[in-house]
Amino acid sequence: MKKIVLLLLLSLPSLAQTGVASKKIPLKVTKFGTTFYDDYAWLENTQSPEVKDWVAAQNSLTQTQMATIKEQYSLSGKIQEYNRLSTNGLPSKKGRYFYGLYRTDKDKPSVLKISEDLSASVPIEVFNPYKVYNNSNAVVAGYKPSKNSKYVACKMSLDGSDRHEIRFVNLTDFKLAQDVLTNIKFSNMEWNGDKGLFYKKNANHNIFAQDSTYQLYYHKIGKPQDEDELLFDGTKNRSDVNFFVADNKLFVIETNAAETLRNFYYTSIDTETFILNKFISDDASDFKLLGCRNNRIYFSNKDYDWGEVRSFDLYNRNDEKALIPQIYNQLLVDTDFFDDYIVCSYKTLGNYNLKVYDKDGNFIRKFDAPPGMGFDIRFYDPQSKSLFVSFYSYTLSYHNFKLYLETGEARAYYSAYTPPKPTLFPLDYFETKTITYKSRDNKDIPITIVHKKGIVLDGNNPTLLKGYGGFGVVSGPSFDTGLLYFLEKGGVFAYAEIRGGGEKGLKWHSEGKGLKKINTFNDFIDAAEFLIAQQYTSPQKLAITGGSQGGLLVGVAMTQRPELFKVVIPQVGAFDMVKFQDFTIGKYHLDEYADANTREGFNALLAYSPYHNIKENVNYPTTLIITSENDDRVPPLHSFKFAARLQGREAQKNPVFLKTLSNAGHYGKSTYKNRIDEKAEFFSFLLYYLNN
Repeated sequence: MKKIVLLLLLSLPSLAQTGVASKKIPLKVTKFGTTFYDDYAWLENTQSPEVKDWVAAQNSLTQTQMATIKEQYSLSGKIQEYNRLSTNGLPSKKGRYFYGLYRTDKDKPSVLKISEDLSASVPIEVFNPYKVYNNSNAVVAGYKPSKNSKYVACKMSLDGSDRHEIRFVNLTDFKLAQDVLTNIKFSNMEWNGDKGLFYKKNANHNIFAQDSTYQLYYHKIGKPQDEDELLFDGTKNRSDVNFFVADNKLFVIETNAAETLRNFYYTSIDTETFILNKFISDDASDFKLLGCRNNRIYFSNKDYDWGEVRSFDLYNRNDEKALIPQIYNQLLVDTDFFDDYIVCSYKTLGNYNLKVYDKDGNFIRKFDAPPGMGFDIRFYDPQSKSLFVSFYSYTLSYHNFKLYLETGEARAYYSAYTPPKPTLFPLDYFETKTITYKSRDNKDIPITIVHKKGIVLDGNNPTLLKGYGGFGVVSGPSFDTGLLYFLEKGGVFAYAEIRGGGEKGLKWHSEGKGLKKINTFNDFIDAAEFLIAQQYTSPQKLAITGGSQGGLLVGVAMTQRPELFKVVIPQVGAFDMVKFQDFTIGKYHLDEYADANTREGFNALLAYSPYHNIKENVNYPTTLIITSENDDRVPPLHSFKFAARLQGREAQKNPVFLKTLSNAGHYGKSTYKNRIDEKAEFFSFLLYYLNN
């Protein structure tokens, strides 16, 4: 392959800084009276030798430039140092044991280990992916112990794809069971006691074809997969199926193909005779199901924008009660049930808090997170009636606490797994603030800005603006040692909580979805203009990035307003929105983006689709497009076509690079070394082009 790639590179007519030359095969497309040409549709055949050679040539060019950048910026050593000095979050308590993924070799995947006590300094190895698969790309994507901790099910990603495999470990002797479940996709794992596992199975033959995960199965431990019981089949109606186990029942939620109606079913799992009973038919209210306890369904009604908790009797839908009302301007992010407590996690403008209620919804007390810090509830201890919680921010690694629900006391918690360490920088070294800016239609958009305290804001600061804005996702801080390096070197980081996300409630999402999706992109562009106007940065110093929906976001921003940005780094993004629904999971997101098979939807999508809005006479910003060869959520063909069209124009003088990660999926590479290398390359690229 190396020889083929070399010959291809030598034979190309031009290897200008804009990239590898790509042939054009004009494909005339006419739809709803609009005609355009798709010159790079041939790149959709990702498995063809021609496309693979093209990808290899692109990677070769990108890596040559990365080697040049590395001579000036070599970040991996500093990032690893920051990692060593950072603190760990708490392990997860699931049933009898504490579970954690431990890195034992930087070139191999993490190992699943357990302990019976948090103070145990040497946990027991349960599942080592490399020993089982002899494959450094095989990683534990999830795990779930059975009810009495007799077994643990390990969901495995073997090549980065969303198609997984499930293996089982017997926790009495720590031996790997013979059971192997394959073709698992978009599935949680739910146990029937210690007897068997519920899961969803995929039927795709082509990795990038429209998804076909329609079937729910039950697997009995010790039986071959081909004997598993099919419990629900949505194939005929192309229904999306989800499920969970609670209150000793299996609940199944069926969503129709148009994503307009849902049916709800349950069955007792006391025996292994499963009869699904429908308890809600053709529901259009789209309420958020929170759980079930003592035959009462807990949910949040879409009529309450900020989120609240209500319940009804499983056997009598009319027996409905309001337990915890919505709190205006406080977003209900999560609801957990522990013994007789209901614990609600809330987000306000840049701050987080946790409110504790009794089982009837009576308020008990509130715990505030430190300003700018988010948190994860790791587990509940029934003996002391306390929650173990990990706090973190963009610039502070994990701080672990034990919160006593009865007294309100909060104590810092340390163990052999989470020993105390000094902070990497003084607590006041960085400044984090969440403020709002005005969108073009006069909405207040939250934006979080992080930089070194005392930095001079004169428009000359290298700045990274990030966003997502889709599917009602609620953003929050995340600790990133690569970002920490960027900030320490004088960089400014900003995250815009634009419409399409869920940061300001359900309406915030609905105002940025479907035919209103353009609001998402406008809000992000307005964020860039705000940062420039307030002299945080300038167009010569501003970079934008985002992943998945965020990749689409920055693709739209750069094609709509290229003069605002110096550097653009879209990751695993969708760029051909006219064809988005034709591949993998696109068909599930017609409500988020609109349906290209309707005139109204097609026109809306074509108006912002990054691939279709590239102009021949524009020199777009320096761009690094990152994708993965096995990404079957947003297939790499989007990135291939976008890169080829950007590069294939005489007006493009700024470099456009394409990096395709091998043996990787939607979340990139798997081993510690791989992740360090990718992070170092990202921030090296950023600093190199923002400072030159």
